[in-house]
Amino acid sequence: MLEYWFSLPVAGIFAVLIAVYATIAVIIHLVTFRSPLRAACTSLAGIAAPMVGVFGLMFGLLTGFLAAEISDRNSQAENAVSGETNALYEVRTLSVASAADMASVRDTLREYVRSELRDEWPKMSDVGRSALTEAAFSNLLHEVADPRIARDSGAAVHVALLSAVSRVGVARSQRLAISKDTTNTVKWVTVLVLAMITQIAIGLVHVEKPRAQIATLVLFTSALVVALGLIAMQEWPFVGPLQITPAPLQEILDLMTKLP
Repeated sequence: MLEYWFSLPVAGIFAVLIAVYATIAVIIHLVTFRSPLRAACTSLAGIAAPMVGVFGLMFGLLTGFLAAEISDRNSQAENAVSGETNALYEVRTLSVASAADMASVRDTLREYVRSELRDEWPKMSDVGRSALTEAAFSNLLHEVADPRIARDSGAAVHVALLSAVSRVGVARSQRLAISKDTTNTVKWVTVLVLAMITQIAIGLVHVEKPRAQIATLVLFTSALVVALGLIAMQEWPFVGPLQITPAPLQEILDLMTKLP
């Protein structure tokens, strides 16, 4: 259920929150003021207002922890893409600057990046690794490991190339691992349920003042919809409206296409 919600467009994410929590707010108001339970609700009058602050504080803290975890995962994803791009640039630069002809290395590198963009990136969050990209990386590693590079360009260049390709592989593995990583479902459920409990607390505190209850419920519901909606938009780093794009990889592919 949560996975389906995260996959919705921006309007859908906010629409679900508004529908759920606005409905809960309306039910709270109807039960406390326009239902046979009115008398029972009135008997609860006198609950101290600071009780709402306790639930609000708990909701705020857990929401903050949730947002921090998601933000940290997105930062790691950006660093993985950046690290992979930088390593790819280094491989290309070394192959161009070398005294030996490394056109085959650049061709293999180009095919690897192209397979990432066309095959691996679109399916990254669903099936994980791409077999085509895996094969392209193996071909790249095989080309760079050729002992003739050390003979024609020197051991230093060969070692630098191997190190750069190794960093490409590590960064790719990190990117793929992050793409499959999601926030613990229990944390999301806890925050969502606590938001509802806070709404109920607001309703009980204002059980004798319908206009004050409506105003407070509207304000709190609006705040929680905005906060949870913005956090949910970032749950999946490589999917959704705020996803990390493969633009850096596309830039290096364009460079290699124009200047092979």
